[in-house]
Amino acid sequence: MSAAPGGGRSNVSQPYALMGILNVTPDSFSDGGRFLDAEAAIAHGLRLLGEGAGILDVGGESTRPGAQPVEAAAEIARVGPVLEGLRGGLGEARVSIDTSKLAVAEVALRAGASIVNDVTAFRAEPELAGLVADAGAECCLMHMLGEPRTMQQDPRYEDVVDEVKAFLAERLEFAVAQGIDERRVLLDPGIGFGKTVEHNLTLLRRLDELAALGRPLVIGTSRKSFLGKLAAGAEADRRLPGTIATNVLAFERGASVFRVHDVAAVRDALAVAAATLDGRWTGSGETARI
Repeated sequence: MSAAPGGGRSNVSQPYALMGILNVTPDSFSDGGRFLDAEAAIAHGLRLLGEGAGILDVGGESTRPGAQPVEAAAEIARVGPVLEGLRGGLGEARVSIDTSKLAVAEVALRAGASIVNDVTAFRAEPELAGLVADAGAECCLMHMLGEPRTMQQDPRYEDVVDEVKAFLAERLEFAVAQGIDERRVLLDPGIGFGKTVEHNLTLLRRLDELAALGRPLVIGTSRKSFLGKLAAGAEADRRLPGTIATNVLAFERGASVFRVHDVAAVRDALAVAAATLDGRWTGSGETARI
């Protein structure tokens, strides 16, 4: 999907993109271990593309609450074969590497990735910004309070929206100062990353304030624990209704990239939302590029 410069929705038929989650990890909260085998991961990635994903977000290190860090070499060993295996089947889709490590990003960009999705927003390894700039790649910068092992230990804010907005504005400024074209930056408020249920709901409710930063917003609510808390303790595999609801609400408030496990279901929900909100329906069923 092609976002209009300066933010906002584009005028193409579907003003959003679906980012399919491909976790090549043993310990991700929802699907840990299911796609640790490279062949299984490649097959799943191709399924996500077939369901309508315009971006595949490949990650080799879990960032769930309490997750332990992974050495770069282990992360590369997990994602490298998957990236190479996907190369011939991407078509118009793109690959994002979910990492905060320079060494992993270097390997991924050489293997065809064109987006670096860094949950630390270049704080873990600031030199990663220079790599993205030199490669002419895109990046996604996310807000996280603390780091995965500690982020859910009593997170507090004076005003979560104002603080997340200020953080994202500062990290956007840093990325541009390092040579990254502002038009190549996506921003993610980090739903579930150092936030309580109320923090997450407030961010979703006031998402238009973050959209005012002028860059495409990435939303990652898929199967997250706060949805289970809102839905009578639903386990991860029963959180699709909440995932759909939060993505539709986020779209209405200005988000344009949706990072999800269940691509087909969210695709259909967003197609209906877009047709309703924009007052037009193309019938094409195509997912646009961001």
